Amino acid sequence: MRTVALAILGYGPNAEDAVQDATAVALRRIGEVRDLDVLDLPTVTGPEEMAEQGALRDWVWHAIGALSEADRLVLLLRHFSSVTSYDQIANLCGLPVGTVRSRLSHGRRKLAEALRATTDVAYLDATALGESRWREAYDVLTTAMRGDFAEVVDDMWLPEARLVFAGQVLGGRETVVQAMDRDLDWGIRQRLLNVVASEDVLLWETELINPPGDPDHCPPSAVWLHEMRQGRVRKMTLFHPQPADVAKILPLERT
Repeated sequence: MRTVALAILGYGPNAEDAVQDATAVALRRIGEVRDLDVLDLPTVTGPEEMAEQGALRDWVWHAIGALSEADRLVLLLRHFSSVTSYDQIANLCGLPVGTVRSRLSHGRRKLAEALRATTDVAYLDATALGESRWREAYDVLTTAMRGDFAEVVDDMWLPEARLVFAGQVLGGRETVVQAMDRDLDWGIRQRLLNVVASEDVLLWETELINPPGDPDHCPPSAVWLHEMRQGRVRKMTLFHPQPADVAKILPLERT
């Protein structure tokens, strides 16, 4: 892989990044290998194959869970979300681009080490965790869309949790509820697109649906980055992968 990357990109960090990205993608999709249909032959996936694919996924997610929080966050964003460019990750995490690159490189090396070290260990059921977090996110957004967001924030957020947007700490639980209520009053709705979950990082990706009278009020999508502690939110960063008019979207005056 490195030889091919060097032939295409030449010597330098771009070739190294390409090799590391390809390896991480291969690991992320390792459970799909048996579903390849190279010769257009019919394939049948039985219970044993399904169990093996599930075990492979759990193995990879267990290894990701062994990374440091800093490395795990950038790795999850890069390979499991729509926030994939170095600039986007840097903006969302409040880091220099160079730091993002170094953390990704370090995280991939540690991931490879963790995979080698845990080949014969029983893992957390990553599929079940993902499905549980998806149902939770769907229920939260459904509750929020009917105007009862305060209920889930009281339950899901720690008392000292903070909301961050555009690099500013805007406030806590009351602030995020007020921001959601304001969006609802303006006719803005959200639809869940993707959920990425580990033990201490929870990522929601949503489609933003603007009111007919103001179709350009919000960008088309949003990312909710929840940093968790003991199953509850300690910090939530709101991010728009596409450029946003901060003056229009800024939820509330900084507190």
